[in-house]
Amino acid sequence: MITKRPGAPGKVRVTFAMPATLWADCIHVVGDFNGWDQQATPLRLTDAGWMATVELDAGATYAYRYLVNGSEWHNDWQADGYRTNDYGGDNSLVITPDFDHPPVEDLERVISFTPPRLRLVPTG
Repeated sequence: MITKRPGAPGKVRVTFAMPATLWADCIHVVGDFNGWDQQATPLRLTDAGWMATVELDAGATYAYRYLVNGSEWHNDWQADGYRTNDYGGDNSLVITPDFDHPPVEDLERVISFTPPRLRLVPTG
């Protein structure tokens, strides 16, 4: 499973997750974003399941798979899509949205904004 949220401008923070019920000694997410390096992005086991978060370029599509115990490849059946790979199977796809970020001058205006004071008026 994947979840996405805004990162730095032009970036998206993508969390890759597998259920805690999946028995494994180790799980890695392997894909275009890490050069298909089988050791680069390990998932950590948490109370919510196996998870890893990476920051990816916005407006892009990345192929990936999960590698369990260094030998079992798993697809993400809740991925954004699938693409046939050179080994006769499919890779999962994550498509990163281009989140809108306010320009820096807008951020400065928002940060310096002071809300108006409320005045209580008796009604009767």
